[in-house]
Amino acid sequence: MCAISGIVAGDRLHPDERHRAERMRDIMSHRGPDGAGMFVDQHAAIGHRRLSIVDLAGGHQPLANEDETIWVSFNGEIYNHAAVRTELENWGHRYRTHSDTETIVHAYEQWGDECVHRFRGMFAFAIWDTRHRRLLLVRDRMGIKPLYWTIVPATGSRGQRLLFASEIKGILESGLITPRPNRAVMGEMLATRYTSGTETLFEGIHKLMPGHRLVYEGETAFVTQYWDIPANGPDPTLTATSDRELTAQFTDLLQESVRLRLMADVPLGMFLSGGIDSAAVAALMARQVDRPIETFSVAFEHRAFSELEYARQAAESIGARNHEIVISDEDFFGALPRLVWHEDEPIAHPSSVPLHFVSMLAARHVKVVLTGEGSDELLAGYGKYPRALVNWNAGGVYERILPAGLRAAVASSVVPRLPGVLARYASRSFLAMRHDPATMFLDNFAAMPLHTQHELLDPSLLQRNPYAPSLEHFEHGGRDQTTLDRLLYTDLKTYLVELLMKQDQISMSASIESRVPFIDHHLVEFAARLPARMKLSGFTTKRILREAMKGVVPPSILARSKMGFPVPFQHWAAGSWNQVVRDVLLDRRTRERGLIDPQAVTRLLDDHRSGVRRGGDAIWALLNLELWHRTFIDGEGVQTLAA
Repeated sequence: MCAISGIVAGDRLHPDERHRAERMRDIMSHRGPDGAGMFVDQHAAIGHRRLSIVDLAGGHQPLANEDETIWVSFNGEIYNHAAVRTELENWGHRYRTHSDTETIVHAYEQWGDECVHRFRGMFAFAIWDTRHRRLLLVRDRMGIKPLYWTIVPATGSRGQRLLFASEIKGILESGLITPRPNRAVMGEMLATRYTSGTETLFEGIHKLMPGHRLVYEGETAFVTQYWDIPANGPDPTLTATSDRELTAQFTDLLQESVRLRLMADVPLGMFLSGGIDSAAVAALMARQVDRPIETFSVAFEHRAFSELEYARQAAESIGARNHEIVISDEDFFGALPRLVWHEDEPIAHPSSVPLHFVSMLAARHVKVVLTGEGSDELLAGYGKYPRALVNWNAGGVYERILPAGLRAAVASSVVPRLPGVLARYASRSFLAMRHDPATMFLDNFAAMPLHTQHELLDPSLLQRNPYAPSLEHFEHGGRDQTTLDRLLYTDLKTYLVELLMKQDQISMSASIESRVPFIDHHLVEFAARLPARMKLSGFTTKRILREAMKGVVPPSILARSKMGFPVPFQHWAAGSWNQVVRDVLLDRRTRERGLIDPQAVTRLLDDHRSGVRRGGDAIWALLNLELWHRTFIDGEGVQTLAA
């Protein structure tokens, strides 16, 4: 795990731009505390911060080929680099190091931009080809490693500059771009917790999307896609294969993926939550190492928000040394503002905060951890999937048998009169919702649904359909896909990318590397072609994983329904921290931004405190948005929340 950054000029670099490039690099020193490097010529300054994982002595970057005409700055790991190295050596390439970074250089010499297809791993890298004054930026297939870029006019020159960095703060530190909020995507950010396209919350700063590469040459940037998740529906051959054989193939792929991610010259550990995903990876990991593995778990003081009992069972079953940390509300709110700085954008999920604390715990013992991230999106692990499909199918029948006028009468007159909880559930069902994907699959599970946005936000933020980018993914595979596979494809392209960003940047806040075996692209390609029965069977989620882990993971964990990572923010925001949140959201500065309706936000906070309404998701989103504005747009840096 490292940080990459750089400035590439359309004409010539100014003398002071080396110092700009150094500042861009060093603002991300938490990603690479073990060393720093810089390559500079007349047209480019390429930086690197290093966290030493492989080839501790020889893996310094930026790294060049033999005649120093090609330079690479690389963040991530190429797990199959030994096999690719053998092939390259057979072609006559000569290595000077044992690092996977050098494999990228020689692979580019041998195969050009197509070298990316040879790599199995997680990566974001920049290749500067001095002979052609050509920059190549590449991001891994699933978006495990982040990469951001922008093009800005050069100061005092007719040329322009392409800036890139592993974190947005690296680009901002150049001083060549003024941080401005991208109001056009705020509706999507508040609804879905992420921006699913290339735009970020900073105007003019872009994400390089997963499975994409960018070429900058002749002052022009070309972005192309080199890989995508299969979206042609279930493979007929796999559909006809027995469940037992499919489970065996899945097990082999997952075990191989775990084995590859044990590549390191430093100690490794495991984030262990007590759920089936992390327990499965930990168990497979324990089978492939010759010593007890180190596992790390986190919980809150409130017992209802703790999975430590199950994490301990999982650790004990494999003889692991489990390390635990329990955090309080003061810990949570004390860390939150700094983590907004680390993530560069409003924190999507409260679980980012405990992830930071368990990362800090792990950093005392190891430099690399494996995680269970990605299984839910790959194998239909969330409870929303069976509920959404039942609702969708029932809604189709309901729409066919009842006239539109009668359905409207039920929604407006019957549903609101139902008692308590029944009314709440009915309002989120086909009885009250339009039968379309945006309503049933997106708005129904949004952090801030459209009706809440219209209540709380200034109308200027509501000009775009916040679900349009996600719907493009939903429609991508066409009618050949099942509804479930369309939902999973959409979440893999949107929601999971946000989770991976969280995993990367929060673990790097503690200077440790996290690896995600479930989204090895070979495993992803296999799972995407599986018949739906192996993912979701009735209300049984992740069926193939549960079958594969019988006899491997304790039965008590196999039988558990998903708990997620519960955070008592709803409880805190209704109780002792309500006034703190109120002080931020109703502050003069917040009101004067013109983003919210202060009276509506006051009602939200009052209703949430009194229990009339569950407003925790909306309160969380607005709190983080304001902390982000103060940190980056107002230029005040890391904030504090008064206890």
